Amino acid sequence: WLTSDNMHHQWLLLAACFWVIFMFMVASKFITLTFKDPDGYGAKQEPLILTAVTKVEEVHVPEEKHWPEEFQPTGKAFSGSLIRQPLVHMERLELLRNVCRDTALRDLSHTAVSKFVLDRIFVCDKHKILFCQTPKVGNTQWKKVLIVLNGAFSSIEEIPENIVHDHEKNGLPRLSSFSDSEIKKRLNLYFKFFIVRDPFERLISAFKDKFVHNPRFEPWYRHEIAPGIIRKYRKNRTETKGLQFEDFVRYLGDPNHRWLDVQFGDHIIHWVTYVELCAPCEITYSVIGHHETLEDDAPYILKAAGIDHLVSYPTIPPGITVYNRTKVERYFSGISKRDIRRLYARFEGDFKLFGYREPDFLLN
Repeated sequence: WLTSDNMHHQWLLLAACFWVIFMFMVASKFITLTFKDPDGYGAKQEPLILTAVTKVEEVHVPEEKHWPEEFQPTGKAFSGSLIRQPLVHMERLELLRNVCRDTALRDLSHTAVSKFVLDRIFVCDKHKILFCQTPKVGNTQWKKVLIVLNGAFSSIEEIPENIVHDHEKNGLPRLSSFSDSEIKKRLNLYFKFFIVRDPFERLISAFKDKFVHNPRFEPWYRHEIAPGIIRKYRKNRTETKGLQFEDFVRYLGDPNHRWLDVQFGDHIIHWVTYVELCAPCEITYSVIGHHETLEDDAPYILKAAGIDHLVSYPTIPPGITVYNRTKVERYFSGISKRDIRRLYARFEGDFKLFGYREPDFLLN
């Protein structure tokens, strides 16, 4: 009997211990959940990221969501540096607006929305997108994206290289092909973007592409345009070498360059200013991408336009978008400060509008 009673007391004591331990665990869990930092809770939680878009009467947003006019949801969160992207793009647009209001730079920042500008803007009606072409900043890839979106080809890989720039076959209409009322409607309602690059590095790229390598076999650059520049701007008339970068800079920096531009026709799009190409102070763009940050900007643009689930920007080779300061300094090293200053004076609007710093070799 005594043995049975002792065992009964032991079981009661053991049960009481278990009850105390269980209550302690419950209390501990409650305290943890109550005081845990809410911003750090749930590592897999995806923050909402807002994208600045143009201020117009309507914007292209998913139908089931209704957001303020200035913002548009981007879907899944970006990783890494992309989390900062909405702020970066809002700052770029704010800088653009401020410089556009600077009366001292008006002649360098404003241009008429002429047929020349409208010819640069490609249209994707299916997804309500306008893309302004700024050559030498990776535009071929963006044109491929729009060609797929317009339905001419089912994937970027299927597009033959000779079709991309053939505007009779690539299925990319220009904004200039529409009536005035249709142009106005698209400018007001569509998602609009273009890409920029350090202005001087872009000029170097244009010079190499058209006058040195000429990979697309466009003979008029070497056999018509180059001789015209040499005749007008080469100092040493006895020199027989082809067009040199110094000749090119002297031509571009000449305040009277336009009389040659007229002779060259639309081929000048590879080196005219972003202002002349896209009229950024007259057209309210949704996003302005930078070539130097294209790895981040390309997916951001696709998400902001609502097409990231339909197409991807082609893979960017490592290092291709990085600003090459050494290359720029090397190209300009043998050119007089006077000629460089005249060149900068022409492209100052592009430097200021898009936040590019005046080159160090001009400040020394």
